[in-house]
Amino acid sequence: MTTGAKTMTLNLGPQHPATHGVLRVVLELDGETVLQATSYLGYLHTGIEKNAEDKLYYKVIPMTDRMDYLAPMSNNLGYVLAVEKLLGIEVPEKVKYARVLLTELTRLNNHLVWLGTHALDVGAMSMLLYTFRERELILDIYEAVSGQRMMSSYFRIGGLAYDLPIDLDKKVKNVLKVLPEKMLEYENLLTNNRIWIKRLTGVGTITAQQALDLSLTGPLLRSTGVNYDVRKAAPYSGYEKFDFDVPLGKNGDCYDRYLIRLEEMRQSLRIMKQALNGMPEGPYRAHVPGVVLPPKQQVLTQMEALIFHFKIITDGFKVPAGSYYQAIESPKGELGFYMVSDGSNKPYRMRVRPPSFINLQALSPMVIGRLVSDVITCIGSIDIVLGEVDR
Repeated sequence: MTTGAKTMTLNLGPQHPATHGVLRVVLELDGETVLQATSYLGYLHTGIEKNAEDKLYYKVIPMTDRMDYLAPMSNNLGYVLAVEKLLGIEVPEKVKYARVLLTELTRLNNHLVWLGTHALDVGAMSMLLYTFRERELILDIYEAVSGQRMMSSYFRIGGLAYDLPIDLDKKVKNVLKVLPEKMLEYENLLTNNRIWIKRLTGVGTITAQQALDLSLTGPLLRSTGVNYDVRKAAPYSGYEKFDFDVPLGKNGDCYDRYLIRLEEMRQSLRIMKQALNGMPEGPYRAHVPGVVLPPKQQVLTQMEALIFHFKIITDGFKVPAGSYYQAIESPKGELGFYMVSDGSNKPYRMRVRPPSFINLQALSPMVIGRLVSDVITCIGSIDIVLGEVDR
């Protein structure tokens, strides 16, 4: 910028569709070159963390769906695992496998929406139609297991809300068959597309040291070559039993992040196949009277089960005093729940480590010195959901 030249301040959002929610980014520009980018948050604040302090433990589960609403079962899993650790509950093997299967399905759901919207931001409009077409197969499974297509609230403290439907195998096998073929179509359209390559390659570059300094996780961190995935580093829900690879990049740019997420989708399909083939028989809930709801049939026929059901629904259950942090690998990075119990039937404190919020820090170093159009590309490559940022 020449000495004495005037700069322009531009508001990008919070109504702009390419900010992926109500995100406001104030840009200081010299022509079309970004000199400074400042994110302003809070337009969607729901107070979920504070509201949790006034809810019985099991009533917090539906609120977690509404953080990252593209990965509701991942949010459910992080929360119920943390509470189960405080209670000392060990869930049946069938529950572990079902949770792995459905959270990997959730990763596919998230990445399909990301790919379609990111491509739309860059100018490849038809990709949104294709990815949402395949997403319908996943939402059908959501509906089959929980009755809901988005806000599933399917996982429970101690197990699952209901047993897995008998036609789940057929629906999951259909996804395992259809999606690899469709992903080849996506790659044929984008991976070697000259416009796509020029819009993403060398754009939004961050180094491994920058990523570590900013506490980035997920595809953002792995695009710089840092091999960190919670499923490998601190396995949960039986992930140590599954064989899968963690895709890594080397350039830390938007194109690497695109390639990594595509490969993550393939690895999720690989995990799902193992979970489906190895799914054990057994109960879908742990037997912990007074904490885990008894099966509905028992409630209708046994007085003891009816009493437990009534007490849990009305008064909840008390959790031993203490604290625990549980992290999982959500589609966007490390999602952590820090739960503090004072021994009552409600959380004393729930603190969420949201990957969208923390990864958003990378936007400024990504875009300084780039053009305004690159800001759109970078926001899309971070993959944020404002429900998780403004929780």
